[in-house]
Amino acid sequence: MLMSNLVHRELFTGNRDKIEPTSRKYTKKNDETRLQALSSGGGVGSSENTFLIEAPGLPGSYIPPRVDSATGSSRWYALYVRSRHEKVVEGALRGKGYAAFSPFYRTKRKRVDRIVEIDVPLFPGYVFCQFDVTKRLPVLITPGIVQMVPPNCPEPVNDLEISSIRALAMSGRPVQPWPFLSSGQRIRMLAGPLVGAQGIFLRVKDQYHLIVSVTLLQRAVSVAVEKDAVEPLFREDDRAQSLRA
Repeated sequence: MLMSNLVHRELFTGNRDKIEPTSRKYTKKNDETRLQALSSGGGVGSSENTFLIEAPGLPGSYIPPRVDSATGSSRWYALYVRSRHEKVVEGALRGKGYAAFSPFYRTKRKRVDRIVEIDVPLFPGYVFCQFDVTKRLPVLITPGIVQMVPPNCPEPVNDLEISSIRALAMSGRPVQPWPFLSSGQRIRMLAGPLVGAQGIFLRVKDQYHLIVSVTLLQRAVSVAVEKDAVEPLFREDDRAQSLRA
């Protein structure tokens, strides 16, 4: 408990430019109740360089609870798709009745004679879809899909990771891709449009960031957050939430 208090004070005093990473890997189950209240519809944020835009057909506000795929219930999976086919595949899957999404962000690119804004996938080449893996054939024959991830033994996306990614997608906050991080001081958002989202806390210059990683894809995204709106998570929190789950 003493060590936790010391880390808590060090994290929020603002005296350090960097949070020292830890060696533990995050494996908690989904914090279901905190994310059920997310509002649907995505949003448009504003930023000088990049901002998230609504993914076409982003499914509704509720992230279904984690269930065992052995029972034939649905989970979220990552699908590898053909280059620049993210929107097409998402639309086709939703047309078949599946929940699917592939978030995009808008960024400015310099051309010869002007600066233009273009939409870029946060996870290029991938679409997330919720379905029963034992009945995956209708999904896999969708035009544009190459394979599931990983191809030989499909694994569902971590429940908390997909919930946090969707929280970012519906928050309207400026986001950007970020190098994958597997360890560091974990936090949970307590207020605002990102409430319930969890990830790694990182200070970059004078800004604080929430880094949400997708372990299965070894990719991550970042969003700026207010220091007062977060709480640190420690090993005791992990064990307590695992027991409650």
